[in-house]
Amino acid sequence: MLRGFLDFQRATLAMKCDGLSDEELRRQSMPPSTLSLLGLVRHMAEVERVWFRRVINGEDLSLVWSEDGDFQTAYDASTATRPEAFDAWRAEVEHARRIEERAPSLDVTGYWPRKKADVSLRMVMLHMIHEYARHNGHADFLREGIDGTVGY
Repeated sequence: MLRGFLDFQRATLAMKCDGLSDEELRRQSMPPSTLSLLGLVRHMAEVERVWFRRVINGEDLSLVWSEDGDFQTAYDASTATRPEAFDAWRAEVEHARRIEERAPSLDVTGYWPRKKADVSLRMVMLHMIHEYARHNGHADFLREGIDGTVGY
């Protein structure tokens, strides 16, 4: 069930970006925010990497776009392209799926350095559903502002 809900949220983000040019995907919401659909895709690539690869899988690797762990860097998509952002995001989603599918149970834990605590795969998946749902709400408004498209 968790996998299904998470994949639904992932697909929703991709659907919100369908049919748009790079320029439209880079369009920012409103000053001073730099939020854009492409920025959301880049941000979610970072989030997938952190929670599944770094926290659950214990991989020691840098983030995709930010050196200091500041997810806000990913939001700046002013020079980003669809292929660059979506290729990175899809690669991180595939890594995350493999980690989740190979786990013996949802009770597997990883270490979350920010909170200095162990967290279960179950908690990570719930967090990811929440993270996507929140950002898909942002994506709804961004897409509507670009071309008036609303809904799922």
